[in-house]
Amino acid sequence: MKLKKQVTVCGAAIFCVAVFSLYLMLDRVQHDPTRHQSGGNFPRSQISVLQNRIEQLEQLLEENHEIISHIKDSVLELTAHAEGQPALPQHPLNGSWVLPAESRPSFLSVSPQDCQFALGGKGQSPDLQMLAVYSLLPFDNQDGGVWKQGFDITYEPNEWDTEPLQVFVVPHSHNDPGWIKTFDKYYYDQTQHILNSMLLKMQEDPRRRFIWSEISFFSKWWDNISAQKRAAVRRLVGNGQLEMVTGGWVMPDEANSHYFAMIDQLIEGHQWLEKNIGVTPRSGWAVDPFGYSSTMPYLLKRSNLTAMLIQRVHYTIKKHFAATQNLEFMWRQTWDPDSSTDILCHMMPFYSYDVPHTCGPDPKICCQFDFKRLPGGRINCPWKVPPRAITDANVAERAQLLLDQYRKKSKLYRSKVLLVPLGDDFRYDKPQEWDAQFLNYQRIFDFLNSRPDLHVQAQFGTLSDYFDALYKKVGIVPGMRPPGFPVLTGDFFSYADREDHYWTGYFTSRPFYKSLDRVLESHLRGAEILYSLALAHARRASADGRYPLSDYALLTNARRNLGLFQHHDAIAGTAKEAVAVDYGVRLLHSLTNLKRVIINAAHYLVLGDKDTYHHNPAAPFLGMDETRSTQDSLPERTVIKLDTSPRFLVVFNPLEQERLSVVPVLVDTPHVRVLSEEGQPLPSQLSAVWNSATDVVPDVYQVWGAPQPMCASLPSCTLPGHTGSPALPLPHNTRSHSCRTPRSPCMSLFSRGPTVPSRVFAPLTPSHSPGAGGWLRSPLCLQVSVLARLPALGLRVLQLHKFLDGHATPRASTRLYLHGRDVPVRKPEAVPLHIFPAAADDFCLENQHLQACFLGRTGLLQSLRQAGEQQVHRVSSEFLVYGTRTSKDKSGAYLFLPDGEAKVQGPPLEASLQLCCRTVLRQQPQHSYPSPQPYTPRDPPVVRVMEGPLFSEVSSYYQHVQTVVRIYNVPGVEGLSLDVSCLVDIRDHINKELALRFSTDIESDDTFFTDLNGFQIQARRYQRKLPLQANFYPMPAMAYIQDMQSRLTLLTAQALGVSSLHSGQLEVILDRRLMQDDNRGLGQGLKDNKRTCNRFRLLLERRSTANKVQDERPISFPSLLSHITSVHLNAEALVMPVALEKPALPALRSFVPLATTLPCDFHILNLRTLQAEVSYGPGAVGLWWGSFPCPQCCASHSSSLQDDSLPSAEAALILHRKGFDCSLEAKNLGFNCTTSQGKLSLGGLFQGLELGSLQPTSLTLMYPLGTASNSTNIHLDPMEIATFRIRLG
Repeated sequence: MKLKKQVTVCGAAIFCVAVFSLYLMLDRVQHDPTRHQSGGNFPRSQISVLQNRIEQLEQLLEENHEIISHIKDSVLELTAHAEGQPALPQHPLNGSWVLPAESRPSFLSVSPQDCQFALGGKGQSPDLQMLAVYSLLPFDNQDGGVWKQGFDITYEPNEWDTEPLQVFVVPHSHNDPGWIKTFDKYYYDQTQHILNSMLLKMQEDPRRRFIWSEISFFSKWWDNISAQKRAAVRRLVGNGQLEMVTGGWVMPDEANSHYFAMIDQLIEGHQWLEKNIGVTPRSGWAVDPFGYSSTMPYLLKRSNLTAMLIQRVHYTIKKHFAATQNLEFMWRQTWDPDSSTDILCHMMPFYSYDVPHTCGPDPKICCQFDFKRLPGGRINCPWKVPPRAITDANVAERAQLLLDQYRKKSKLYRSKVLLVPLGDDFRYDKPQEWDAQFLNYQRIFDFLNSRPDLHVQAQFGTLSDYFDALYKKVGIVPGMRPPGFPVLTGDFFSYADREDHYWTGYFTSRPFYKSLDRVLESHLRGAEILYSLALAHARRASADGRYPLSDYALLTNARRNLGLFQHHDAIAGTAKEAVAVDYGVRLLHSLTNLKRVIINAAHYLVLGDKDTYHHNPAAPFLGMDETRSTQDSLPERTVIKLDTSPRFLVVFNPLEQERLSVVPVLVDTPHVRVLSEEGQPLPSQLSAVWNSATDVVPDVYQVWGAPQPMCASLPSCTLPGHTGSPALPLPHNTRSHSCRTPRSPCMSLFSRGPTVPSRVFAPLTPSHSPGAGGWLRSPLCLQVSVLARLPALGLRVLQLHKFLDGHATPRASTRLYLHGRDVPVRKPEAVPLHIFPAAADDFCLENQHLQACFLGRTGLLQSLRQAGEQQVHRVSSEFLVYGTRTSKDKSGAYLFLPDGEAKVQGPPLEASLQLCCRTVLRQQPQHSYPSPQPYTPRDPPVVRVMEGPLFSEVSSYYQHVQTVVRIYNVPGVEGLSLDVSCLVDIRDHINKELALRFSTDIESDDTFFTDLNGFQIQARRYQRKLPLQANFYPMPAMAYIQDMQSRLTLLTAQALGVSSLHSGQLEVILDRRLMQDDNRGLGQGLKDNKRTCNRFRLLLERRSTANKVQDERPISFPSLLSHITSVHLNAEALVMPVALEKPALPALRSFVPLATTLPCDFHILNLRTLQAEVSYGPGAVGLWWGSFPCPQCCASHSSSLQDDSLPSAEAALILHRKGFDCSLEAKNLGFNCTTSQGKLSLGGLFQGLELGSLQPTSLTLMYPLGTASNSTNIHLDPMEIATFRIRLG
């Protein structure tokens, strides 16, 4: 009570200070003579005086905002250390569960200046805005002659008389790190031979050039060559013969990859290049991603690259840009108010990056200059005219023929410098090809260069050779805008390579692995941050000799496996089945290792006495609450066994903001109480764990003699790690079990256990006792969910106690609606269950923020209503199925080619279980497109409704999809949106794609918004002139629709394809099963589907200051709440039970790493420990770690340690300041949020650590930006990402 009075007094003080400050402000404006004098430069007119006073008022408002922010921080600090526990829930008679109001104050304080960025208005409009370009073009696909997708190109012979044509032929080999073959098989079969031949053949003639991009392959080759060959490579790079382009670990997919992973693989590649070769990439090369995001040019620009190249762009866009000589442009970010993000981009004009489509417009002629196709080889020219070896007799004729193509291609560009790539997939793998290409081309070059009358200079070159010559030709510094070159904003999705073949299927293909990718990404970020903090604290305590530095090698391996999966045939889901398995195994291996890194770091950080720390890899101090048995399985949760001694949990919050979250834990008893570290009870909820619609997880049994623990009913909980043997009971200290019930609602409902084909297990009877042989009973499997406040980037210690009397943990009640189906029901004993044979009436669930209503017969969402509003918003969901065409061209891993004509159809509701009505078409489209069929399940759904104090949920069980909609009854972020999960299993479908559609009364017309790589938002417009499949776009993180009153955002935890085909709709493709190849080289369909859990958040927001002019701009931003909800969805709290069972458990205390609260528009993208500079110490035999002898290395085994296995004392701190939209109302958010106009002090950010050095660098740490300063204050503009090299200790 005393603290509450203090909080009340402090709140009143804030109000008084605010009012008093405003009073002083007005008084000073009116009466302060010095302030009047400061405006002396203005004319003494009334308008000028008024303008001056407005500026003064704005300045004072800013000062007032800072004062209040400081007061708020003080109040938060006062209350954080006292009554910080959430209040316990109450359950009035005949009423809903009520969670008492928070005892701690919450703030939302956004500086007015921080809202200006989203309003825009600054800077000049670009010359090319891709949304406008799409609206302009007819997309009529007219035949262009020899250049089928273009036009006839003509020129005058004397056009180059005054300015000769300068041609750079760039030899390259595109090496996919996995596609038809696995990464390793590609390396051993082809890539190593390419690089070996390169090293040999490039040294034969200094005029030869070659470029390479995939550092994943190059590093593997580097590890297997001698020191002499490494030195030769460095010489080739040094003299400009060999160029590393882009320099990323892979050439990433730009549709599905998240910007964290895109940056991480870029850093990994650049750091490897700097350490091993001493080179910094200058130009970007991306010939094979299936469409291009505007995020990538921003990342390259901030990595200090000055130019880039792209290839796979819609053929109509290429034709239009070629006709207007806009194939080279300055690519600018849509949100950039000036030109700071500009990077020169070269777009290749023709169909492909292979030799027939790169020398000029006629592939029949260009193919004759691919000398790998000389007669007698393994490949030939499809146009039936083979190449001819160049001789003195034919060189004039052949050179003239090739020059004609060069001249025609150059007409598509603004300069007289021409780029001609020379390569294809896995080229130059044999010395014979090197000789054939280089010798024949050199003869042509020698001839052309010896004829001044031809006005051409041709040579081999690298990509940067070309860009350098271009910049030199126009007389400007590299990186600047060449005169006359257009500025472009936007992206290049969606891609079509011919006809109506849109590459929009891969936005969803293999969603299981897309989801696993994001899980690994979240774990990697968490492990990086926790490892860096633990290492810094260990060094400060001089305990680094006992800390497992070897964990750094696990981090490095995980970075590289995550980076490998960003390859454009990996996360895209477009590789062979065996290759997908190889990727999955790598991801799972790294996920397991990252859990180990997190456990080791958490162990050290929560110890009250660091001197008691002892690392024992055979018996970790902490365990994980979930594991995955195979690369294609859903996670299995651990059941914690309780007895008279308390069990301790350590919960890790990987977010840089404090969070109030519901943390789920599986236990073996209903008699459980959850306490804080100090012993205070925490709000909790007990609920059953369900295997299926009507079957709870039963008791767990160990079958004696079985190879592994079995279950009393399938599926169930199993004991991990115990093989079992005849006549041997389980060890008495066995304290945990695994349950195939993951954290996600949908997985906890539908995961299956092991299959036991020949035995049906019955409940235990006396004859099944261990003494009689055969059975051993283990505990129940229940879920206790606890509401806990978790420190930012910190670790919270919780206690689990078993009790037999006193206050019981509140239990969720469940209603089960069978809809007339005759199915057996297993009733849980510990929680109430009510069974209703018939269908339910429509019903609603609500919390203090919103009310969600559902259709009783389907259990699907029908409407939403926000607290304090009378208006009910229609937000209904339905499932639909797409088929594929019956013609020759069908959907496959890449392409989405749905069947049928445009129509509104579907049998009556009662017969088909069509789940909701369609909206009427806004207008009959110009293009006839297919319409998906309503999903028609075989049986009516079983609907289960669970209501509890912390959350309630509705589960609907259909034949191929089981969906859960959960509403959290808690303050803050968790309670402001709906948690939606869909477990999809379409393994019995043939050529079908399952979609989830939300239909609303939002009048969005033809506009919707999707994110690019989780980094920025791109406006989309439904194009009626294009087929349905052209209107789908990638959704790595979110999509939304809006009108003047409302915005509905669908946030996702995995990349999927999304569209808005009608006004007020959002539609997402959940999974695809396709039986055939789509003729893009894969040679397979998509038939290896997994049971996949897709997780979403659905957020409805009110728009308070919407502006139609603003809405028509091609730029948009999420709200702050949407940003925070997205990171909550993608970075779940990780639970680690203490595994030790010693009577004298070492004292544990929560770890709070941040001393101050970060502004809520700042995101710590990573805190990545950098690799040590490992060398042999002076006069010593052993390895040295930085400037000290490595504490874990000795001379006897130093030679076996890899250089990349040891950490340095430096780390890369990567910060992102997010742009956000202030027009969305943010009332009663229940969490603290303050912005600071981009200002942040890093000096005292990390509690208990000193910031030894702070050096701003380029994004990938290759270039220092300015000199290191003693100041630790930084500033970031909205949307910017900044990297700092720091030293903590």
